[in-house]
Amino acid sequence: MTHKQALDDPQIAAVAWRRFRRIMAWMALVGAICVGLALLFLHWRSGDMPIHMVIATILGVWLTFMLGTGLMALAFLSSGTGHDEQVMDRLKDEVPLDD
Repeated sequence: MTHKQALDDPQIAAVAWRRFRRIMAWMALVGAICVGLALLFLHWRSGDMPIHMVIATILGVWLTFMLGTGLMALAFLSSGTGHDEQVMDRLKDEVPLDD
Protein backbone atom coordinates (compact mmCIF):
# COMPACT_ATOMS: atom_id res chain seq x y z
CA MET A 1 0.00 0.00 0.00
CA THR A 2 1.34 3.41 -0.92
CA HIS A 3 1.60 6.26 1.54
CA LYS A 4 -0.30 9.40 0.55
CA GLN A 5 1.92 12.44 0.23
CA ALA A 6 1.42 16.18 0.04
CA LEU A 7 -1.93 17.22 -1.41
CA ASP A 8 -2.97 13.58 -1.95
CA ASP A 9 -3.61 13.34 1.80
CA PRO A 10 -7.05 14.87 2.50
CA GLN A 11 -5.97 16.30 5.87
CA ILE A 12 -2.91 18.05 4.45
CA ALA A 13 -4.95 19.29 1.49
CA ALA A 14 -7.69 20.68 3.72
CA VAL A 15 -5.19 22.60 5.85
CA ALA A 16 -3.33 23.88 2.80
CA TRP A 17 -6.48 25.06 0.99
CA ARG A 18 -7.82 26.68 4.17
CA ARG A 19 -4.55 28.57 4.50
CA PHE A 20 -4.71 29.56 0.81
CA ARG A 21 -8.26 30.92 1.19
CA ARG A 22 -7.26 32.85 4.32
CA ILE A 23 -4.28 34.40 2.53
CA MET A 24 -6.44 35.31 -0.47
CA ALA A 25 -9.08 36.91 1.75
CA TRP A 26 -6.47 39.13 3.41
CA MET A 27 -4.94 39.96 0.05
CA ALA A 28 -8.38 40.93 -1.30
CA LEU A 29 -8.58 43.46 1.51
CA VAL A 30 -5.07 44.75 0.78
CA GLY A 31 -6.02 44.93 -2.91
CA ALA A 32 -9.05 47.05 -2.04
CA ILE A 33 -6.78 49.39 -0.06
CA CYS A 34 -4.47 49.63 -3.10
CA VAL A 35 -7.48 50.50 -5.27
CA GLY A 36 -8.45 53.25 -2.84
CA LEU A 37 -4.91 54.63 -2.85
CA ALA A 38 -4.79 54.55 -6.65
CA LEU A 39 -8.11 56.40 -6.89
CA LEU A 40 -6.97 59.00 -4.36
CA PHE A 41 -3.74 59.53 -6.27
CA LEU A 42 -5.55 59.89 -9.61
CA HIS A 43 -8.07 62.29 -8.08
CA TRP A 44 -5.24 64.34 -6.56
CA ARG A 45 -3.36 64.48 -9.89
CA SER A 46 -6.24 65.07 -12.31
CA GLY A 47 -9.28 66.16 -10.31
CA ASP A 48 -12.69 64.67 -10.95
CA MET A 49 -12.65 61.52 -13.09
CA PRO A 50 -15.31 60.11 -15.38
CA ILE A 51 -17.13 57.06 -14.02
CA HIS A 52 -15.64 54.88 -16.76
CA MET A 53 -12.13 55.75 -15.63
CA VAL A 54 -13.01 54.99 -12.02
CA ILE A 55 -14.48 51.59 -12.97
CA ALA A 56 -11.50 50.77 -15.20
CA THR A 57 -9.08 51.74 -12.42
CA ILE A 58 -10.92 49.64 -9.85
CA LEU A 59 -11.02 46.58 -12.09
CA GLY A 60 -7.50 47.00 -13.44
CA VAL A 61 -5.74 47.54 -10.13
CA TRP A 62 -7.71 44.99 -8.12
CA LEU A 63 -7.68 42.19 -10.73
CA THR A 64 -3.99 42.67 -11.46
CA PHE A 65 -3.21 42.61 -7.73
CA MET A 66 -5.32 39.49 -7.17
CA LEU A 67 -3.88 37.65 -10.19
CA GLY A 68 -0.33 38.21 -8.99
CA THR A 69 -1.24 37.29 -5.43
CA GLY A 70 -3.12 34.16 -6.50
CA LEU A 71 -0.31 32.85 -8.67
CA MET A 72 2.30 33.49 -6.00
CA ALA A 73 0.12 31.90 -3.29
CA LEU A 74 -0.37 28.81 -5.46
CA ALA A 75 3.38 28.53 -5.99
CA PHE A 76 3.94 28.68 -2.22
CA LEU A 77 1.10 26.19 -1.64
CA SER A 78 2.64 23.74 -4.09
CA SER A 79 6.11 24.11 -2.66
CA GLY A 80 5.09 24.19 1.01
CA THR A 81 3.06 21.00 0.91
CA GLY A 82 5.73 18.89 -0.78
CA HIS A 83 3.72 18.62 -3.99
CA ASP A 84 6.70 19.80 -6.07
CA GLU A 85 8.87 16.92 -4.85
CA GLN A 86 6.41 14.38 -6.26
CA VAL A 87 7.08 15.42 -9.85
CA MET A 88 9.13 12.86 -11.77
CA ASP A 89 11.75 14.29 -14.13
CA ARG A 90 11.72 11.83 -17.02
CA LEU A 91 14.48 13.66 -18.89
CA LYS A 92 17.06 13.85 -16.10
CA ASP A 93 18.95 10.80 -17.46
CA GLU A 94 18.88 12.09 -21.06
CA VAL A 95 20.30 15.56 -20.47
CA PRO A 96 24.07 15.67 -19.87
CA LEU A 97 25.12 17.76 -16.88
CA ASP A 98 28.55 18.71 -18.31
CA ASP A 99 28.69 20.77 -21.48
